[in-house]
Amino acid sequence: MSFQQGLSGLNGASKQLDVIGNNVANANTVGFKGSQAQFADVYASSLTGAGGNQAGIGTKVSQIAQQFTQGNIESSSNPLDIAINGGGFFRTIINGTVQYSRNGQFSLDKNGFIVNAQGAQLTGYMASAKGVLSKGAPVALRVNSADLNPLPTAIIKGVMNLDSRSAIPATPLFDPTDPTSYNNATSVNVYDSLGNPHVLQTYFVKTAASAWNCNFVIDGNMPVSSTTAMTFSSSGALVTPAAVVPLSLALVPPTGAVTPLLTTFNFAGSTQFGATFSVNTLTQDGYTSGRLSGFNAGSDGVILARYTNGQSLTLGQVVLANFTNPNGLSPLGNNAWAETASSGAALVAEPNTGSNGVLQASAVENSNVDLTAELVQMITAQRVYQANAQTIKTQDQVLQTLVNLR
Repeated sequence: MSFQQGLSGLNGASKQLDVIGNNVANANTVGFKGSQAQFADVYASSLTGAGGNQAGIGTKVSQIAQQFTQGNIESSSNPLDIAINGGGFFRTIINGTVQYSRNGQFSLDKNGFIVNAQGAQLTGYMASAKGVLSKGAPVALRVNSADLNPLPTAIIKGVMNLDSRSAIPATPLFDPTDPTSYNNATSVNVYDSLGNPHVLQTYFVKTAASAWNCNFVIDGNMPVSSTTAMTFSSSGALVTPAAVVPLSLALVPPTGAVTPLLTTFNFAGSTQFGATFSVNTLTQDGYTSGRLSGFNAGSDGVILARYTNGQSLTLGQVVLANFTNPNGLSPLGNNAWAETASSGAALVAEPNTGSNGVLQASAVENSNVDLTAELVQMITAQRVYQANAQTIKTQDQVLQTLVNLR
């Protein structure tokens, strides 16, 4: 009599209950991927071949396969929480060892690195001081909390309409304090090399039909910093200046910044129509220094920092790794896997490229364990265990009957 079949069935059902228990225990573990016990039958046949009417000798666990299906996405209040919607794994480094994870619960450590609860550093592409990504080998992502350097104004763009019906001012000598010496005025803030703001006032003085003088005054200081002649065609289009106008603006009193402030004014698109004076566009490209006020990751993994001066700057980009055979990954615990020969080499790329999914900031991916299905499988595994125990009991009764033969 053989007890092998029943014993192997007990072992298999026990192993299946272990797997189910681990799935249920991790039903609330962020980024957890449930496993499934897979079985294979066992036959005691020789290589020379035997009859096809053999009874098997039981079962064995062929593998415990993880199920890398998508978990539900749930929003969170942490801006550094990142969920993967689709394929791929976060690539992390801890003590020089590369690991892969689906748990996107991250925070900043004391050195500014983006880390998970175990201290593993999230990797990706870092950006230069100007926000240009360096897409070489992934490195540990670090958030630079230093102030954003100021940018002096290099170009001012203004599109306005000057009223062709305007009369030549009564006072021929321009004086910014005398409204009778000019027709219209507007202003814009410009910035020096230290980020100090300065008010650049622009006064328009009609000198003849379709001819104007544009006078620039910075911080209300006289004399006039610069004067530009403007002419228009009979259709109201700007004729001169045909290109950008260079300005040399003296800073009085000195601020310690580079002086004079060298910038340009672009009047392209300005008109002279029979309509009231209007400023349609007036922008400049400079800004003062700014402190880091927050940051978040986009769906493409780009980490964008926001500063108190209203500017934003790219700090880096999160990369994802994918594998030809994810089931070949070796589980390490703490929601991490390691690359193996069976999984194949990691294919590192940007999110939303190839087979990689997209990222969602301020969100996490819940466990993909279906509790209802697990509880049903638990009942089934329990009944299988009981049935195999019954076969052993029956075999024992048969053997006892033989032993009792007289």
